[in-house]
Amino acid sequence: MSGARRIIVGASGSPGSLQALRFAADLARDDDATLIPVLAWLPPGGDQADRRQPSLYLRRIWKEAAWQRLWDALDRAWGGLPEDLTAAPTVQRGEAGHVLVAAACRTRDLLVVGAGRRGALRHLFGCRVSHYCLAHAHCPVVAVPPADLAQEAVRRLGSRMFFRRALSPGRMAMPPAG
Repeated sequence: MSGARRIIVGASGSPGSLQALRFAADLARDDDATLIPVLAWLPPGGDQADRRQPSLYLRRIWKEAAWQRLWDALDRAWGGLPEDLTAAPTVQRGEAGHVLVAAACRTRDLLVVGAGRRGALRHLFGCRVSHYCLAHAHCPVVAVPPADLAQEAVRRLGSRMFFRRALSPGRMAMPPAG
Protein backbone atom coordinates (compact mmCIF):
# COMPACT_ATOMS: atom_id res chain seq x y z
CA MET A 1 0.00 0.00 0.00
CA SER A 2 1.28 3.43 -0.90
CA GLY A 3 -0.71 5.41 1.69
CA ALA A 4 -1.45 8.13 -0.86
CA ARG A 5 -4.54 10.31 -0.66
CA ARG A 6 -4.27 11.46 -4.26
CA ILE A 7 -2.72 9.58 -7.15
CA ILE A 8 -1.81 11.84 -10.05
CA VAL A 9 -1.18 10.01 -13.32
CA GLY A 10 -0.02 11.24 -16.71
CA ALA A 11 -2.62 10.41 -19.36
CA SER A 12 -1.28 11.24 -22.81
CA GLY A 13 -2.75 8.16 -24.50
CA SER A 14 0.65 6.60 -25.24
CA PRO A 15 1.11 2.87 -24.53
CA GLY A 16 3.15 3.72 -21.43
CA SER A 17 0.53 6.13 -20.12
CA LEU A 18 -2.27 3.60 -20.63
CA GLN A 19 -0.34 1.09 -18.55
CA ALA A 20 0.31 3.83 -15.95
CA LEU A 21 -3.43 4.63 -15.85
CA ARG A 22 -4.29 1.00 -15.15
CA PHE A 23 -1.59 0.71 -12.49
CA ALA A 24 -2.68 3.97 -10.83
CA ALA A 25 -6.31 2.82 -10.77
CA ASP A 26 -5.30 -0.36 -8.93
CA LEU A 27 -3.34 1.71 -6.38
CA ALA A 28 -6.27 4.10 -5.94
CA ARG A 29 -8.60 1.17 -5.26
CA ASP A 30 -6.18 -0.34 -2.73
CA ASP A 31 -5.70 2.95 -0.84
CA ASP A 32 -9.17 4.41 -1.37
CA ALA A 33 -7.40 7.41 -2.92
CA THR A 34 -8.59 9.97 -5.45
CA LEU A 35 -7.31 9.26 -8.95
CA ILE A 36 -6.36 12.35 -10.95
CA PRO A 37 -5.60 11.62 -14.61
CA VAL A 38 -3.79 14.66 -16.05
CA LEU A 39 -3.26 15.55 -19.69
CA ALA A 40 -0.83 18.39 -20.39
CA TRP A 41 -1.18 20.29 -23.66
CA LEU A 42 0.57 23.02 -25.60
CA PRO A 43 -0.76 25.03 -28.53
CA PRO A 44 0.41 23.93 -31.98
CA GLY A 45 3.67 25.77 -32.55
CA GLY A 46 4.19 26.12 -28.80
CA ASP A 47 3.59 28.97 -26.39
CA GLN A 48 5.80 31.35 -28.33
CA ALA A 49 3.61 31.08 -31.44
CA ASP A 50 0.51 31.64 -29.31
CA ARG A 51 2.04 34.73 -27.70
CA ARG A 52 2.84 36.23 -31.12
CA GLN A 53 -0.75 35.96 -32.32
CA PRO A 54 -3.07 35.20 -29.39
CA SER A 55 -6.55 33.96 -30.17
CA LEU A 56 -9.09 33.18 -27.46
CA TYR A 57 -11.12 31.19 -29.97
CA LEU A 58 -8.15 28.95 -30.87
CA ARG A 59 -7.20 28.50 -27.22
CA ARG A 60 -10.71 27.24 -26.50
CA ILE A 61 -10.56 24.86 -29.48
CA TRP A 62 -7.15 23.54 -28.38
CA LYS A 63 -8.33 23.01 -24.81
CA GLU A 64 -11.45 21.17 -26.04
CA ALA A 65 -9.22 18.98 -28.21
CA ALA A 66 -7.05 18.24 -25.16
CA TRP A 67 -10.15 17.19 -23.19
CA GLN A 68 -11.14 14.91 -26.07
CA ARG A 69 -7.66 13.31 -26.08
CA LEU A 70 -7.96 12.74 -22.31
CA TRP A 71 -11.40 11.09 -22.64
CA ASP A 72 -10.05 8.96 -25.52
CA ALA A 73 -7.12 7.83 -23.34
CA LEU A 74 -9.48 6.95 -20.48
CA ASP A 75 -11.68 5.00 -22.91
CA ARG A 76 -8.66 3.06 -24.19
CA ALA A 77 -7.45 2.32 -20.67
CA TRP A 78 -10.75 1.27 -19.10
CA GLY A 79 -13.65 1.91 -21.49
CA GLY A 80 -14.46 5.13 -19.58
CA LEU A 81 -13.91 6.17 -15.99
CA PRO A 82 -14.24 3.26 -13.57
CA GLU A 83 -17.33 3.71 -11.42
CA ASP A 84 -15.66 2.23 -8.34
CA LEU A 85 -13.09 5.06 -8.17
CA THR A 86 -13.19 8.67 -7.08
CA ALA A 87 -11.63 10.39 -10.06
CA ALA A 88 -11.01 13.99 -11.05
CA PRO A 89 -9.65 14.14 -14.62
CA THR A 90 -7.94 17.39 -15.50
CA VAL A 91 -6.37 19.12 -18.48
CA GLN A 92 -3.59 21.65 -17.92
CA ARG A 93 -1.71 23.84 -20.34
CA GLY A 94 2.07 23.43 -20.22
CA GLU A 95 4.95 21.03 -20.69
CA ALA A 96 3.95 17.58 -19.44
CA GLY A 97 6.74 17.19 -16.88
CA HIS A 98 6.15 20.62 -15.36
CA VAL A 99 2.37 20.13 -15.24
CA LEU A 100 2.60 16.70 -13.58
CA VAL A 101 5.14 17.82 -10.96
CA ALA A 102 3.04 20.91 -10.17
CA ALA A 103 -0.13 18.79 -9.86
CA ALA A 104 1.54 16.39 -7.40
CA CYS A 105 2.19 19.10 -4.81
CA ARG A 106 0.36 17.94 -1.67
CA THR A 107 1.45 15.83 1.23
CA ARG A 108 0.79 12.14 0.57
CA ASP A 109 0.48 12.59 -3.21
CA LEU A 110 1.83 9.88 -5.48
CA LEU A 111 2.80 10.59 -9.09
CA VAL A 112 2.51 7.76 -11.63
CA VAL A 113 4.00 8.16 -15.11
CA GLY A 114 4.60 5.90 -18.07
CA ALA A 115 8.26 4.98 -18.39
CA GLY A 116 8.22 4.91 -22.18
CA ARG A 117 10.22 2.68 -24.46
CA ARG A 118 13.26 0.66 -23.49
CA GLY A 119 16.38 0.37 -25.58
CA ALA A 120 19.17 2.38 -27.14
CA LEU A 121 16.96 4.88 -28.99
CA ARG A 122 15.13 5.69 -25.76
CA HIS A 123 18.06 7.78 -24.56
CA LEU A 124 17.90 9.91 -27.70
CA PHE A 125 14.17 10.32 -28.25
CA GLY A 126 12.03 9.22 -25.35
CA CYS A 127 11.25 9.30 -21.66
CA ARG A 128 11.86 13.02 -21.14
CA VAL A 129 8.67 13.38 -19.11
CA SER A 130 9.35 10.44 -16.79
CA HIS A 131 12.97 11.53 -16.31
CA TYR A 132 11.84 15.07 -15.49
CA CYS A 133 9.26 13.85 -12.99
CA LEU A 134 11.69 11.48 -11.30
CA ALA A 135 14.24 14.29 -10.95
CA HIS A 136 11.96 17.15 -9.89
CA ALA A 137 8.91 15.79 -8.05
CA HIS A 138 8.58 16.44 -4.32
CA CYS A 139 6.56 13.28 -3.78
CA PRO A 140 7.11 9.60 -4.55
CA VAL A 141 7.08 8.79 -8.29
CA VAL A 142 6.31 5.45 -9.89
CA ALA A 143 7.49 5.00 -13.49
CA VAL A 144 5.48 2.19 -15.09
CA PRO A 145 6.90 0.51 -18.20
CA PRO A 146 4.55 -0.18 -21.11
CA ALA A 147 2.99 -3.61 -21.48
CA ASP A 148 5.01 -6.26 -23.29
CA LEU A 149 2.57 -6.27 -26.20
CA ALA A 150 2.95 -2.51 -26.69
CA GLN A 151 6.74 -2.80 -26.56
CA GLU A 152 6.65 -5.57 -29.16
CA ALA A 153 4.53 -3.43 -31.50
CA VAL A 154 6.86 -0.44 -31.13
CA ARG A 155 9.89 -2.66 -31.76
CA ARG A 156 8.34 -4.12 -34.90
CA LEU A 157 7.30 -0.72 -36.24
CA GLY A 158 10.73 0.68 -35.45
CA SER A 159 12.45 -2.13 -37.35
CA ARG A 160 10.35 -1.32 -40.41
CA MET A 161 11.92 2.13 -40.55
CA PHE A 162 15.22 0.45 -41.42
CA PHE A 163 13.77 -2.24 -43.66
CA ARG A 164 14.94 -2.00 -47.26
CA ARG A 165 13.37 -3.66 -50.24
CA ALA A 166 15.59 -4.78 -53.07
CA LEU A 167 15.33 -2.76 -56.23
CA SER A 168 14.41 -4.72 -59.33
CA PRO A 169 15.18 -3.50 -62.83
CA GLY A 170 11.47 -2.85 -63.33
CA ARG A 171 11.28 -0.58 -60.30
CA MET A 172 14.34 1.35 -61.45
CA ALA A 173 13.03 1.95 -64.96
CA MET A 174 12.16 5.54 -65.69
CA PRO A 175 9.14 6.46 -67.78
CA PRO A 176 10.10 7.42 -71.34
CA ALA A 177 10.83 11.10 -71.84
CA GLY A 178 8.18 12.82 -73.89
